[in-house]
This record gives sequence, structure tokens and C-alpha cells, in this order.
Amino acid sequence: MSASPLLALRAAILARLSTDATLIGLMGGRLRLHDEPPRGAAPVYAMFGDAEIRDASVDGAARHAHSHALVVFAKPGSARTGLDAAARIAALLSEGGLAPAGHALVTCRVAALRATRDEASGEARCTLTLEAVTETA
Repeated sequence: MSASPLLALRAAILARLSTDATLIGLMGGRLRLHDEPPRGAAPVYAMFGDAEIRDASVDGAARHAHSHALVVFAKPGSARTGLDAAARIAALLSEGGLAPAGHALVTCRVAALRATRDEASGEARCTLTLEAVTETA
């Protein structure tokens, strides 16, 4: 049985990002990409946001269309720290090299990069929207 397409793509994203020294430097010395907001952690860090997969099967091939959000939290008072990390993540994911276990990557692109500021806290955030299609191997 193959892994969940969503979990396989997340694991491939982690594997791809964890090898980039530039991104690691922007995040303070290690890849800080989490499933949940880390308690007490100071930015710059990222977390997996909303995700959706839909059936996109064609001609008997089991395919899934993905939409994944990655949210980057900037240091207080410096939206640029989040924007720099988000831009690096976007560049790395656009280069390819994602290999989701048990699935073939058909297409992958960063569809959007959005910068926002939380009204209550003033915290800057950048959200990347990754769109991909995988096919069960």
C-alpha cells in the first residue's frame, strides 16, 4: 500500500528544504518547518498550513491534485525576514527535485506568495501556495 499522497508530498518538501544551507541560515541554523506552531519559538519559522488533495485521475492512472499552504512567520519588526525565507522556499520548490515516496510528481509550481500582517499582534506572515499533481507509482 502506498503512502498518503498528502503525507508523501509533505515528506518530500521537508527532504528538499532540509538540505539548503541558505534557507537554514535564514531560519537561524536549522530547518524550522513544523506541523503546529512551536510553543515559545521565536521566528523565523514555517509551518504547514491548509492542504487539500482532490482526485485527478485520468485514463486509469490514479492522480491527485494538491494545494498546500506553507506559512512563514517573520521576526518582529522585520517583514523582510519572512519574505526572504518564503522567497527561498519558493525558489527551491520551483526547481524541482521533489520525490514523494510511492508517487510520481507530474507537475509542481508555486502558484502564489502572499504577505500579510496580523492586525492584533502586528506579526508579519508570508504564505506560499504550492500546487502539484502526483500519480500513484
